[in-house]
Amino acid sequence: MIPFDLQSHSTVSDGELEPADVVAAAAAAGVELLALTDHDAVDGVDAALAAGLVHGVRVVPAVELSVVDTAGEGDLHLCGYLIDHHHPELTQTLMACRADRASRADHMADALEACGLQVDRAPLHARGASGTTVGRPHVARAVLDHPANAERLQAEGLHDTGAVIEAYLIYGKPAFVPRPAPTMEEGIALIHECGGLAVWAHPFWDVDGEDQVRASIDRFAALGLDGVEAFYTTFSESQTRAAVDQCRRRGLLSTGSADFHGPHHPNFPVFGAFSTYDLEPDLGRIAEV
Repeated sequence: MIPFDLQSHSTVSDGELEPADVVAAAAAAGVELLALTDHDAVDGVDAALAAGLVHGVRVVPAVELSVVDTAGEGDLHLCGYLIDHHHPELTQTLMACRADRASRADHMADALEACGLQVDRAPLHARGASGTTVGRPHVARAVLDHPANAERLQAEGLHDTGAVIEAYLIYGKPAFVPRPAPTMEEGIALIHECGGLAVWAHPFWDVDGEDQVRASIDRFAALGLDGVEAFYTTFSESQTRAAVDQCRRRGLLSTGSADFHGPHHPNFPVFGAFSTYDLEPDLGRIAEV
């Protein structure tokens, strides 16, 4: 199968590189089929498509939507592949999502300050004002960059954005704020409206337990889900096989990624850093780009 990596992020959301540079880095890593999946944003897709022609990389028009599972799994991510990224309904929804993200970032900053931490809100407000995606990594960076927090962060062993997010900004932690919408069902419907394929991203990142993931795949398949990101940089062989088996039972696609965020990112710095464990991915028409 063609070397692929179907989730990556640029400066349009929470990545380190400009969209064209993401494509160049993918090409240098030997990736031939790539998706730029910025969070709730498609502003970098045109630049990525153009860079793909330059570097000989087949770029899939894509997005990573933040969605809510109303049945109880909470915040999840849904990748849309082969979308019409200029579709007016998508544009309208993403504008609303970014506005929600900016408001959510302020509420998380309020909660962090209630915990005794200081937050530099200026960069958060600047991103919101420019229409650029604001997410938990940016809130965490605003905590790390405030000098008043240095001693406390050192004492708590929080040295990077991932550590701050895990300590304060995920479900069950003191500064977590849930997002209001769209729901998983609405996200799937939107992606289909834009001509795309809806794929549940990194299921074991947000849901614990193989049985729980299998049950969630069944529920989402009933809503029209097209596939699952079964191959992922942090997944064990057992987790991968559980996801792939359930996809095969339900006739769903099975995609994969290293979730590239940039060469200096503490968790997702390289392309291709995921294993298929000798299983065969099923990319469907994504592979026909």
